Amino acid sequence: MTRNLRAAVLVSGGLDSDVLLAQMGESCRELTPIYVRQGLRWEAVELYWLRRFLAALKNPRIQSLKIFSLPMKDVYGRHWSMGHQAVPGARTRDEAVFLPGRNLLLTVKAAVFCALQRIPVLALAPLGGNPFPDATPAFFKAWQKTLSDALAWNIQMSTPFRALEKQAVIRAGRRFPLWLSFSCLAPRGRLHCGRCNKCAERRQAFQKAGVEDKTVYAKK
Repeated sequence: MTRNLRAAVLVSGGLDSDVLLAQMGESCRELTPIYVRQGLRWEAVELYWLRRFLAALKNPRIQSLKIFSLPMKDVYGRHWSMGHQAVPGARTRDEAVFLPGRNLLLTVKAAVFCALQRIPVLALAPLGGNPFPDATPAFFKAWQKTLSDALAWNIQMSTPFRALEKQAVIRAGRRFPLWLSFSCLAPRGRLHCGRCNKCAERRQAFQKAGVEDKTVYAKK
């Protein structure tokens, strides 16, 4: 990324997108963070921590957070992400946390914003171990062309972490306030629950990275 570049980044407040946001904020001339609400059970807490992370960075190149809405309750129905069932636990496989069409949906809203604002780059933070069909290099290549054609604006979809594992992202971002990131499916108040699939993934990644995990978990 060059320092003259204007870009946008899709952020969730999780470790991966927070590190991407912080890194790009150091190299871009102007960076706009985008959060898309879908009505998921953890979003209010996620946004609380995302705002704290942004404030802690104190980076004038990073613009005000843009929050858009794309409700999915009418489609997802009684899915666990809507708060109707127990969330996938610590011992479940990655496939258990699949949200159908998530990258497809988030990038549509963000890409329209980028086209209207004439922002040429939209960045996301999928990792190398992501098993989902809308997170593959082939998907992003094809989707980038489709979005660019549909919007009459050439959008580059940047996924710089696609070859990395979470522990590598943690090591790369250890100078940032990672304890202000949030990765939990069933928060307890404003804390990580400590028991869900994402909390287990987070703990293991910090251990593998050899970086102190300053996250406060409701359950050890």
